[in-house]
Amino acid sequence: MHASLDGFVAGPNGELNWAKVDEEIFDFVASMTDQADTALYGRVTYEMMQGYWPTADAQPNASKHDKAHAHWYRHVSKVVLSKTLNQNEHENTTVISQNLADNILTIKNQAGKNILIFGSPSASHALLAEDLIDAFWIFVNPVLLGSGTPLFKNIHSLTQLNLIESKTFACGVIALHYEKKTK
Repeated sequence: MHASLDGFVAGPNGELNWAKVDEEIFDFVASMTDQADTALYGRVTYEMMQGYWPTADAQPNASKHDKAHAHWYRHVSKVVLSKTLNQNEHENTTVISQNLADNILTIKNQAGKNILIFGSPSASHALLAEDLIDAFWIFVNPVLLGSGTPLFKNIHSLTQLNLIESKTFACGVIALHYEKKTK
């Protein structure tokens, strides 16, 4: 998830035009998607992704990243947290509208690769409230927003993290990988 240095994932009006994304970051994220077979989204982010990625590689100006991510997106299992989407309308997609903890734990306990959350601050906040996130990749952008959607919300108890790795990109973004400390 992209975040400002002062801890926001979207500006006051939901804007993301401050988040820096370039080929170096795209290549890095591709190494993460290679290790995942499930993508988790909130409804808003899912609808945005569905509007672009299924056919992004067919566009005449599709980049290397567009082609690779579109292929991954079409084949990855998608999980959407939503109270308004209909389960039967979306191919290769599971809609979770209730029993969040039980449903997510079932998915987490299945054999397979990682589950990645792309953006989706509301979904992330719901998962945090249920203590369902094991690791964080935070792409800290060199910008201060002053207000907006917070990165962390609904934290009900002390959560200690271990820094696993960090990566600094030429554009000034720093990716931080944290895992929850085991109790």
